[in-house]
Amino acid sequence: MKITVIGCGRWGSFIAWYLDSIGHQLTVYDKADSPAMAELLATRTNGVLTYPESIKLSVDLTEALASDVIVISIPSQVLRSLMGEITPHKPQNKTFILCMKGIEISTGRRLSEITSEFMCADEADNNHVAVWIGPGHPQEFARGVPNCMVIDSAHAPTKQKLVDEFSSNLIRFYYGRDLIGNEVGAAAKNVIGIAAGMLDGKGISSLKGALMSRATSEVARLIEAMGGDMRSAYGLCHLGDYEATVFSQFSHNRAFGEAYVKGEKFEKLAEGYYTAAAIENLCRKHNVEMPICQGIYQILYENASPDDVLESLFSRSLKNEF
Repeated sequence: MKITVIGCGRWGSFIAWYLDSIGHQLTVYDKADSPAMAELLATRTNGVLTYPESIKLSVDLTEALASDVIVISIPSQVLRSLMGEITPHKPQNKTFILCMKGIEISTGRRLSEITSEFMCADEADNNHVAVWIGPGHPQEFARGVPNCMVIDSAHAPTKQKLVDEFSSNLIRFYYGRDLIGNEVGAAAKNVIGIAAGMLDGKGISSLKGALMSRATSEVARLIEAMGGDMRSAYGLCHLGDYEATVFSQFSHNRAFGEAYVKGEKFEKLAEGYYTAAAIENLCRKHNVEMPICQGIYQILYENASPDDVLESLFSRSLKNEF
Protein backbone atom coordinates (compact mmCIF):
# COMPACT_ATOMS: atom_id res chain seq x y z
CA MET A 1 0.00 0.00 0.00
CA LYS A 2 1.36 3.43 -0.94
CA ILE A 3 0.99 5.77 2.04
CA THR A 4 1.89 9.36 2.81
CA VAL A 5 2.14 10.68 6.37
CA ILE A 6 1.55 14.43 6.63
CA GLY A 7 3.30 15.76 9.72
CA CYS A 8 6.63 14.61 11.12
CA GLY A 9 6.19 15.28 14.81
CA ARG A 10 6.87 12.44 17.23
CA TRP A 11 3.60 10.60 16.48
CA GLY A 12 3.60 11.12 12.71
CA SER A 13 7.22 10.02 12.58
CA PHE A 14 6.41 6.85 14.49
CA ILE A 15 3.45 6.01 12.26
CA ALA A 16 5.62 6.27 9.15
CA TRP A 17 8.32 4.12 10.77
CA TYR A 18 5.74 1.54 11.87
CA LEU A 19 3.91 1.29 8.54
CA ASP A 20 7.22 0.97 6.70
CA SER A 21 8.28 -1.81 9.09
CA ILE A 22 5.22 -3.90 8.19
CA GLY A 23 5.82 -3.60 4.46
CA HIS A 24 4.08 -0.49 3.14
CA GLN A 25 5.60 2.13 0.83
CA LEU A 26 6.00 5.37 2.80
CA THR A 27 6.43 9.05 2.05
CA VAL A 28 6.63 11.60 4.86
CA TYR A 29 5.58 15.15 4.03
CA ASP A 30 5.96 18.40 5.92
CA LYS A 31 6.59 22.00 4.97
CA ALA A 32 10.12 23.04 4.10
CA ASP A 33 10.28 25.41 7.09
CA SER A 34 9.34 22.69 9.57
CA PRO A 35 12.16 22.22 12.14
CA ALA A 36 11.22 18.55 12.52
CA MET A 37 11.47 17.97 8.78
CA ALA A 38 14.78 19.82 8.64
CA GLU A 39 16.14 17.47 11.31
CA LEU A 40 14.91 14.39 9.45
CA LEU A 41 16.36 15.58 6.16
CA ALA A 42 19.72 16.20 7.80
CA THR A 43 19.98 13.14 10.05
CA ARG A 44 17.04 10.79 9.28
CA THR A 45 16.40 10.57 13.03
CA ASN A 46 14.29 12.47 15.55
CA GLY A 47 16.12 11.16 18.60
CA VAL A 48 13.65 8.33 19.13
CA LEU A 49 13.47 6.64 15.73
CA THR A 50 15.85 6.40 12.81
CA TYR A 51 14.31 6.22 9.35
CA PRO A 52 15.50 3.54 6.96
CA GLU A 53 16.29 4.60 3.39
CA SER A 54 13.02 3.03 2.25
CA ILE A 55 11.07 6.00 3.69
CA LYS A 56 10.94 8.97 1.33
CA LEU A 57 11.00 12.53 2.71
CA SER A 58 9.19 15.25 0.76
CA VAL A 59 8.33 18.95 1.05
CA ASP A 60 6.19 18.84 -2.12
CA LEU A 61 2.46 18.55 -1.36
CA THR A 62 1.60 17.49 -4.90
CA GLU A 63 4.04 14.60 -4.63
CA ALA A 64 2.71 13.73 -1.18
CA LEU A 65 -0.89 13.49 -2.39
CA ALA A 66 0.02 10.91 -5.04
CA SER A 67 -0.44 8.14 -2.45
CA ASP A 68 -3.71 6.27 -2.08
CA VAL A 69 -3.72 6.62 1.70
CA ILE A 70 -3.03 9.95 3.42
CA VAL A 71 -2.29 9.80 7.13
CA ILE A 72 -2.54 13.16 8.89
CA SER A 73 -0.75 13.83 12.18
CA ILE A 74 -0.67 17.56 12.87
CA PRO A 75 -1.98 19.88 15.63
CA SER A 76 -5.76 19.56 15.57
CA GLN A 77 -6.51 23.28 15.39
CA VAL A 78 -4.69 23.66 12.04
CA LEU A 79 -6.47 20.77 10.32
CA ARG A 80 -8.94 23.08 8.58
CA SER A 81 -6.05 25.11 7.17
CA LEU A 82 -4.39 21.95 5.83
CA MET A 83 -7.64 20.85 4.20
CA GLY A 84 -7.76 24.24 2.49
CA GLU A 85 -4.29 23.59 1.06
CA ILE A 86 -5.22 20.10 -0.12
CA THR A 87 -8.56 21.00 -1.73
CA PRO A 88 -7.13 22.72 -4.88
CA HIS A 89 -5.36 19.44 -5.71
CA LYS A 90 -8.82 17.79 -6.05
CA PRO A 91 -7.90 14.45 -4.52
CA GLN A 92 -9.97 11.46 -5.60
CA ASN A 93 -10.16 7.84 -4.46
CA LYS A 94 -8.18 8.61 -1.32
CA THR A 95 -8.41 7.35 2.23
CA PHE A 96 -7.63 10.01 4.84
CA ILE A 97 -6.63 8.71 8.27
CA LEU A 98 -6.60 11.16 11.16
CA CYS A 99 -4.03 10.32 13.83
CA MET A 100 -4.48 13.24 16.20
CA LYS A 101 -6.96 13.91 18.98
CA GLY A 102 -8.92 17.12 19.28
CA ILE A 103 -12.08 19.11 18.61
CA GLU A 104 -12.17 22.38 16.66
CA ILE A 105 -12.69 25.18 19.17
CA SER A 106 -14.54 27.62 16.92
CA THR A 107 -17.13 25.14 15.62
CA GLY A 108 -17.14 22.20 18.04
CA ARG A 109 -16.71 19.92 15.04
CA ARG A 110 -14.91 16.61 15.28
CA LEU A 111 -11.83 16.17 13.11
CA SER A 112 -13.49 13.61 10.84
CA GLU A 113 -16.30 16.10 10.23
CA ILE A 114 -13.83 18.79 9.16
CA THR A 115 -12.02 16.43 6.81
CA SER A 116 -15.27 15.13 5.30
CA GLU A 117 -16.48 18.69 4.80
CA PHE A 118 -13.60 19.24 2.38
CA MET A 119 -12.82 15.80 0.98
CA CYS A 120 -16.22 14.07 0.85
CA ALA A 121 -18.54 16.87 -0.24
CA ASP A 122 -18.81 15.33 -3.72
CA GLU A 123 -19.57 11.61 -3.73
CA ALA A 124 -17.91 11.35 -7.13
CA ASP A 125 -14.53 12.00 -5.46
CA ASN A 126 -14.88 8.64 -3.67
CA ASN A 127 -12.79 9.75 -0.69
CA HIS A 128 -13.16 8.19 2.75
CA VAL A 129 -12.14 9.27 6.25
CA ALA A 130 -10.98 7.15 9.18
CA VAL A 131 -9.52 7.81 12.63
CA TRP A 132 -6.65 5.95 14.30
CA ILE A 133 -6.71 6.38 18.08
CA GLY A 134 -5.75 4.67 21.31
CA PRO A 135 -2.92 4.32 23.80
CA GLY A 136 0.82 4.16 23.25
CA HIS A 137 3.92 6.33 22.98
CA PRO A 138 6.57 6.21 20.22
CA GLN A 139 9.29 5.76 22.83
CA GLU A 140 7.65 2.54 24.03
CA PHE A 141 6.66 1.19 20.62
CA ALA A 142 10.24 1.72 19.43
CA ARG A 143 11.39 -0.59 22.25
CA GLY A 144 9.00 -3.25 21.04
CA VAL A 145 6.38 -2.72 23.77
CA PRO A 146 3.02 -3.74 22.20
CA ASN A 147 -0.33 -2.05 22.67
CA CYS A 148 -3.94 -2.06 21.44
CA MET A 149 -5.52 0.68 19.31
CA VAL A 150 -8.72 1.43 17.40
CA ILE A 151 -9.51 2.34 13.80
CA ASP A 152 -12.96 3.73 13.12
CA SER A 153 -14.74 5.05 10.05
CA ALA A 154 -18.26 5.73 8.86
CA HIS A 155 -17.33 3.64 5.80
CA ALA A 156 -17.22 0.00 6.93
CA PRO A 157 -15.10 -1.38 4.03
CA THR A 158 -12.43 1.27 4.70
CA LYS A 159 -12.32 0.34 8.38
CA GLN A 160 -12.06 -3.36 7.55
CA LYS A 161 -9.24 -2.82 5.06
CA LEU A 162 -7.16 -0.60 7.35
CA VAL A 163 -7.43 -2.90 10.36
CA ASP A 164 -6.44 -5.87 8.22
CA GLU A 165 -3.52 -4.04 6.60
CA PHE A 166 -2.13 -2.31 9.70
CA SER A 167 -2.37 -4.98 12.41
CA SER A 168 0.82 -6.65 13.62
CA ASN A 169 2.41 -8.18 16.69
CA LEU A 170 3.27 -4.64 17.85
CA ILE A 171 -0.21 -3.11 17.51
CA ARG A 172 -3.45 -5.05 17.83
CA PHE A 173 -6.21 -3.01 16.19
CA TYR A 174 -9.88 -3.18 17.06
CA TYR A 175 -12.77 -2.16 14.81
CA GLY A 176 -14.37 1.01 16.13
CA ARG A 177 -18.18 1.10 16.16
CA ASP A 178 -18.87 4.65 17.34
CA LEU A 179 -17.12 7.44 15.49
CA ILE A 180 -18.65 10.16 17.67
CA GLY A 181 -17.73 8.45 20.93
CA ASN A 182 -14.26 7.47 19.81
CA GLU A 183 -13.34 10.97 18.63
CA VAL A 184 -14.84 12.81 21.60
CA GLY A 185 -13.41 10.33 24.10
CA ALA A 186 -9.94 10.51 22.56
CA ALA A 187 -9.94 14.31 22.57
CA ALA A 188 -11.28 14.63 26.13
CA LYS A 189 -8.65 12.21 27.39
CA ASN A 190 -6.02 14.91 26.92
CA VAL A 191 -7.88 17.30 29.23
CA ILE A 192 -7.87 14.62 31.92
CA GLY A 193 -4.14 14.22 31.32
CA ILE A 194 -3.68 17.88 32.22
CA ALA A 195 -5.75 17.39 35.38
CA ALA A 196 -3.57 14.42 36.34
CA GLY A 197 -0.43 16.49 35.88
CA MET A 198 -1.85 19.18 38.14
CA LEU A 199 -2.42 16.54 40.83
CA ASP A 200 1.21 15.44 40.40
CA GLY A 201 2.38 19.03 40.69
CA LYS A 202 0.39 19.50 43.88
CA GLY A 203 1.75 16.28 45.38
CA ILE A 204 -1.65 14.59 45.54
CA SER A 205 -1.24 11.91 42.88
CA SER A 206 -3.27 9.48 44.98
CA LEU A 207 -6.37 11.28 43.69
CA LYS A 208 -5.74 9.95 40.18
CA GLY A 209 -7.92 6.92 40.82
CA ALA A 210 -10.90 9.10 41.64
CA LEU A 211 -10.03 11.37 38.72
CA MET A 212 -10.12 8.49 36.25
CA SER A 213 -13.40 7.14 37.56
CA ARG A 214 -15.30 10.42 37.71
CA ALA A 215 -13.80 11.84 34.50
CA THR A 216 -14.82 8.78 32.51
CA SER A 217 -18.36 9.18 33.81
CA GLU A 218 -18.64 12.81 32.74
CA VAL A 219 -17.09 12.19 29.32
CA ALA A 220 -19.62 9.37 28.81
CA ARG A 221 -22.42 11.88 29.45
CA LEU A 222 -21.07 14.22 26.79
CA ILE A 223 -20.70 11.41 24.25
CA GLU A 224 -24.30 10.35 24.83
CA ALA A 225 -25.57 13.93 24.54
CA MET A 226 -23.79 14.27 21.19
CA GLY A 227 -25.45 11.14 19.81
CA GLY A 228 -22.70 8.61 20.49
CA ASP A 229 -22.54 5.47 22.61
CA MET A 230 -21.59 6.39 26.18
CA ARG A 231 -19.84 3.00 26.55
CA SER A 232 -17.09 4.29 24.24
CA ALA A 233 -15.72 6.35 27.13
CA TYR A 234 -14.81 3.07 28.82
CA GLY A 235 -12.97 1.74 25.77
CA LEU A 236 -9.54 2.25 24.25
CA CYS A 237 -10.30 5.77 23.02
CA HIS A 238 -10.58 7.17 26.56
CA LEU A 239 -10.28 5.05 29.71
CA GLY A 240 -8.02 2.59 27.89
CA ASP A 241 -5.65 5.46 27.08
CA TYR A 242 -5.37 6.77 30.64
CA GLU A 243 -2.18 4.94 31.56
CA ALA A 244 -0.38 6.59 28.64
CA THR A 245 -1.82 10.02 29.48
CA VAL A 246 -2.47 10.16 33.21
CA PHE A 247 0.69 8.39 34.41
CA SER A 248 3.32 8.23 31.67
CA GLN A 249 6.51 10.28 31.76
CA PHE A 250 6.08 10.68 27.99
CA SER A 251 2.65 12.35 28.20
CA HIS A 252 2.84 15.98 27.07
CA ASN A 253 -0.55 16.76 28.58
CA ARG A 254 0.35 15.36 32.00
CA ALA A 255 3.70 17.17 31.91
CA PHE A 256 2.00 20.42 30.90
CA GLY A 257 -0.44 20.20 33.81
CA GLU A 258 2.38 19.58 36.28
CA ALA A 259 4.44 22.45 34.89
CA TYR A 260 1.43 24.77 34.96
CA VAL A 261 0.73 24.43 38.68
CA LYS A 262 4.44 24.72 39.43
CA GLY A 263 4.69 27.94 37.44
CA GLU A 264 7.17 26.39 34.99
CA LYS A 265 7.37 26.89 31.24
CA PHE A 266 6.26 24.11 28.91
CA GLU A 267 6.99 24.56 25.23
CA LYS A 268 5.76 21.29 23.70
CA LEU A 269 2.31 20.72 22.22
CA ALA A 270 -0.36 19.82 24.79
CA GLU A 271 -3.56 19.25 22.80
CA GLY A 272 -5.63 19.16 25.97
CA TYR A 273 -5.16 22.91 26.41
CA TYR A 274 -7.17 23.57 23.25
CA THR A 275 -9.60 20.71 23.82
CA ALA A 276 -10.54 22.18 27.20
CA ALA A 277 -11.93 25.24 25.42
CA ALA A 278 -13.73 23.12 22.83
CA ILE A 279 -15.34 20.94 25.52
CA GLU A 280 -16.45 24.00 27.47
CA ASN A 281 -18.34 25.12 24.36
CA LEU A 282 -19.84 21.65 23.87
CA CYS A 283 -20.99 21.52 27.49
CA ARG A 284 -22.95 24.72 26.98
CA LYS A 285 -24.35 23.61 23.63
CA HIS A 286 -25.53 20.22 24.88
CA ASN A 287 -26.32 21.26 28.46
CA VAL A 288 -23.97 18.69 29.97
CA GLU A 289 -22.34 19.09 33.36
CA MET A 290 -18.63 18.15 33.32
CA PRO A 291 -17.14 19.54 36.54
CA ILE A 292 -13.62 18.19 36.01
CA CYS A 293 -13.20 19.32 32.38
CA GLN A 294 -14.92 22.62 33.12
CA GLY A 295 -12.68 23.10 36.15
CA ILE A 296 -9.59 22.66 33.97
CA TYR A 297 -11.04 25.23 31.55
CA GLN A 298 -11.50 27.69 34.41
CA ILE A 299 -7.90 27.22 35.51
CA LEU A 300 -6.39 27.57 32.03
CA TYR A 301 -8.63 30.27 30.55
CA GLU A 302 -10.15 32.16 33.49
CA ASN A 303 -7.13 32.14 35.83
CA ALA A 304 -8.97 30.20 38.51
CA SER A 305 -6.83 28.85 41.33
CA PRO A 306 -6.18 25.10 41.04
CA ASP A 307 -6.66 24.83 44.82
CA ASP A 308 -10.01 26.62 44.63
CA VAL A 309 -11.19 24.41 41.76
CA LEU A 310 -10.22 21.25 43.65
CA GLU A 311 -12.01 22.54 46.75
CA SER A 312 -15.12 23.29 44.70
CA LEU A 313 -15.13 19.72 43.36
CA PHE A 314 -15.01 18.35 46.91
CA SER A 315 -17.71 20.70 48.13
CA ARG A 316 -20.25 19.70 45.47
CA SER A 317 -23.52 18.29 46.77
CA LEU A 318 -23.37 14.66 47.88
CA LYS A 319 -24.98 12.05 45.63
CA ASN A 320 -24.97 8.40 44.64
CA GLU A 321 -21.95 7.25 42.64
CA PHE A 322 -24.10 5.74 39.88
